[in-house]
Formats: sequence, structure tokens, C-alpha cells
Amino acid sequence: MLIRFFNSLGRKKEVFEPLEKDRVKIYSCGPTVYASPHIGNFRAFIFADLLRRSLEFLGFTVESVMNITDVGHLVSDSDSGEDKLEKGAAREGISPLAIARKYEKEFLDDLEKLNIEKPTYLPRASEHIAEQIELIKKLEKKGFTYETSDGIYFDTSKFENYGALSGQKIEDKEAGARVAVKSEKRNPADFALWKFCVGENENHILCWNFETGKQLSDKNLRSETETRKAKIGFPGWHIECSAMSMKYLGATFDIHTGGVDHIPVHHENEIAQSEAATDQRFVNFWLHNEFLTIDGGKMSKSLGNLFTIEDIKAKGIDPLAFRLFCFGTHYRQKLNFTWEALSSANNRLKRMRNDFAKKIGADTSQIFEITKNKSFETDLGNLARTYKLDFSSAISDDLNTPRALAILEEVLFGEGISQDEQRRLVREFDKVLGLNLDQPVVEEKIEPNQEQQKLLAERAAARAEKDFAKSDEIRAKFAEMGLEIEDAKSGKQIVKKKN
Repeated sequence: MLIRFFNSLGRKKEVFEPLEKDRVKIYSCGPTVYASPHIGNFRAFIFADLLRRSLEFLGFTVESVMNITDVGHLVSDSDSGEDKLEKGAAREGISPLAIARKYEKEFLDDLEKLNIEKPTYLPRASEHIAEQIELIKKLEKKGFTYETSDGIYFDTSKFENYGALSGQKIEDKEAGARVAVKSEKRNPADFALWKFCVGENENHILCWNFETGKQLSDKNLRSETETRKAKIGFPGWHIECSAMSMKYLGATFDIHTGGVDHIPVHHENEIAQSEAATDQRFVNFWLHNEFLTIDGGKMSKSLGNLFTIEDIKAKGIDPLAFRLFCFGTHYRQKLNFTWEALSSANNRLKRMRNDFAKKIGADTSQIFEITKNKSFETDLGNLARTYKLDFSSAISDDLNTPRALAILEEVLFGEGISQDEQRRLVREFDKVLGLNLDQPVVEEKIEPNQEQQKLLAERAAARAEKDFAKSDEIRAKFAEMGLEIEDAKSGKQIVKKKN
């Protein structure tokens, strides 16, 4: 079965074949750990996890890398402003690395809540300074760099294919759409490989000696003269991804993932510095997911709509409902988040789990699995094999999750195949989707307090009078409390904690 992915580099679907038979190497841009990750970030990480699981389902061994950015990511893509980690440290009154470890842990905890498998390698930028310096020195020797008063820059005019990924011409391209008026850059698109701890970065805490690779522990001991002489500084944001991906995956690897916002600057710069250093193609397939919007608009701190996984849990919604919500729309389409849509996904997840629970009675000792030496036939009936092939075809067609979900629900809720086949297929499909469908739905009934009993009485009266708007209004009040109302056939209103 042919696998096709939309390759951003060619801007079309292409047949995917790995560099090594049966083995795929993937690099995914990870988090900058300076604040709590929000759900917009996690669409990209869920997508990367889906890609890995899908390739494993199709018989490949996957080697994956995701970076942890804990130094060098400035607030502006134009190589100016504060380092995000340093800014976070000042905000909370602790060290930059303490900030990094705090939010790295929060990120890893959220990965677990979303059933996102940890990558094979999860390297930190701060622990790979030597590799980044080595790569910069290689670029210096090959004549791709120049030095300014504040750092070492990559000269994009010397890289012939700059702009191939984004489709922008170098003369039209601005670095992150903002260029400082007094910039010493030769070209607007040039980017920092190494920033000196001088000027606006004079008080930067995380600094290394470029010549020795050693970290400086006391910023008060370095004079500006000594700083410039030893090129004391810190790496730019882009260089870490090239250095770490090539260390763990080689000079050329199969797939690089990230959000569409990375295309014009970060990923374009990765390609330039990597291919300039190695004279080899950096990545064969570039896969990018679209944005998550909130109520049809942009997510921002000022609007107060940067929701976290904890915010989802606080509303009594299973975090895996967000995963299911993401799969309802293709990864290359914008996805609009609303609490109503997420609540609907949560109910959908519960229905799927409840139905699966009804099918657990028979023997589960033999679970059908695809391996590189095993085909679809042998122990499934014709219709079950068709479902298996259809599901494989859906994920092989640029990870078509809406179609894959539809096939899963046909198997789960439909008829025509045996209960054993239903159970085995659903388990196999869930290895790709990661929804934990065999996890039982635990509904905790509670005893309403006096105020809640009053609301229930009002709702019962409203339903008797067919005032369903009032009934729904009261149901919504319970939802805000993390509760839901179940109307029993007897007419009794049962209050439960929302899952």
C-alpha cells in the first residue's frame, strides 16, 4: 500500500519511502519551556504522535527526536529582545534553568495526559552547546557567516536555495516580518547563529565561551572586552534543531514536523544552515500542521484564551477528548476550538468507550497485529479485512483521521462482523488514535447539596412545563460545577461528576 504525505517542500502529496527500508527517522520541533504549554501547542504534538503511531501501525520502526528549547529563543524572530527563558526567570524570580525544568515537567505531564508517546530522544538545547558550536565553526570555515557587534550571523545570500520551503524570494523576505532599524545584518533574512552577551544581552545569565564551550558561572566576572574576545554568548534558536537532529538522526533524515508558523523563518533557516554545512539534503519530507483557533479568532494572553490541559480537566472533560477533537479535522486544516465542540467530543469518547466495554466478554488472548511479515488475511473474515484495509488506506492518505474515525465507528457500532473481530479491530485502530478506548468509563454519582436540589426542582418543573430552554440553562449551571445531569426513565434526575 502506497503512503502519501503532503510535503511542504514540494507543496503537494508525494509517495513516501524512507531512506532505510522499514525504518523512519523523524524530528519534531518541541516546546520552549518558559511558561505553561497551551492547547494550541499541543495540536502539533498530537499530530507528531499520530504520525509516529501510524507509521508503526504500517510496519515501520520509528526513531524520533523532539527538542526541548531551554536557551536561545528570543521573543522576536528577528534576533532581538529578551530570551524567553530569561524573561520567564525574571517573572518568577528563579533561575532560567529552574524555569526550564519546571515547565519541562509540566509539558511531560501533559504529554502523558494526552497519551502522547515520548520520543526516542528528548534532548535539551542547553546540554548540546558543544554540538551547536561545532556546527557554527564548520559554517565559518565554509564562508557562510559574518560577525557583527552582537553576534555571528548566517549570510543567506550565500545559500542558493534559500526560500525554497516558504516560496519567498530572499529579496522580499523579512526576518520574522520585523527588522531592527539599526540592524547590522547584510540581508533582512540573515539570522543569528550565536549571540554575544553584550548590549541588550549583557545581563544574559546563560552564557558560554565560544572557543572552549565552557559555561560561565558568574556574569559579573566578564568584561565587554573579554566577552568579545572569547565570543562569550549563547546559541540562536535555529541552530539547536540542526545540531541535535543531525546528532541523533544523521545529516539527512526522513521527516521533519512542526506548525505552519515555523515554515517562513525557523524551518527555512534550519535547511540553510544544515545543507550549507553538510552539502547534503537535510530532510526529505516536511510535514506541517495548521493553527488551532479559539472561537474563530487568535489565541492570545491579552484575550485570556490560552487554555491548558488543566483547564480542560477542571471542566470535568477527559484530556483525550481534546485528542479526539483534533482528529475530527485534517491536520492541514485550521481547527476552531470551542468548549461546546470539546464537550461534544467528550460525549463521543464516552459513547465509544461504553460500547467497547460491552464487547470485552469473549477471549482476548489473540490480538491481531500488523507486522512487516504478516498480511491482512489468515484470521479475519472478508468484511473485517475490508475494514482493516480501509483504515490503513485512510492513514496512508496523508493521515486522514476524519475518515479513520468514521471507519472505527463503523466497526464499533455497526453489524456484520463478529464480536471478537470488532474488539480486535478497535484495539488495533486505537494503537494509532491513542484514545484508550478500552479504558472503562467511571461515572461517580454524587448526592446534591441543598442549592443543587433547589436547581433540580426548578428544572423538573421547567421540563413538566416543556420549558426546555430553562432546563438547558440549569444543566449548563451544573456543567460549570463539573457535574452532569442524567434523566432516568423513572423521571429521576441523577447527578454525576463529568468525565
